[in-house]
Amino acid sequence: MSTSVHGTGIQRTAASGDTSIGRLVSEATADLQKLMRQEVALAKAEVRQEATKAGKAAGLFGGAGFAGYMVLVLLSFAAALGIGHVLDIAWAFLIVGGIWAVAGAIMYAMGRHRMRTFSPTPHRTVETLREDAHLMRHPTAARAIPAEPIPAELPAPAHPRWPTSVG
Repeated sequence: MSTSVHGTGIQRTAASGDTSIGRLVSEATADLQKLMRQEVALAKAEVRQEATKAGKAAGLFGGAGFAGYMVLVLLSFAAALGIGHVLDIAWAFLIVGGIWAVAGAIMYAMGRHRMRTFSPTPHRTVETLREDAHLMRHPTAARAIPAEPIPAELPAPAHPRWPTSVG
């Protein structure tokens, strides 16, 4: 039984057997796969937790929207009844309805304009994925950085309070 000391200070005996490079690579690959599975499981758990929070918040926003709608309906009735003291009640409700029709038309036009500028494609992500694919196909071409010539004598940095020449 011989003992050898490797560069890292780890002692291995011949009885335990030196591991081959192939075995080390397969162990590293298995460890990497296990790590990736654990990361994916952690990401799923975090997304599930955040989705629950978002669902509760969306429910509260929905309730607030319904309450706002009810306030709007009741205030519209109050405005129509208030105008009804000056005009006929039918004209008062027609005026309030017309105001809401104009407001709805304006919101429709604004929403239509914004939808025309909406693009569901994540352009920056698509571009970075294309760059990543190019890097994977040509790994050495992307890493070649053109070298700039280094000047033989570097000039001294100029400071505003220091004179550049003595005269």
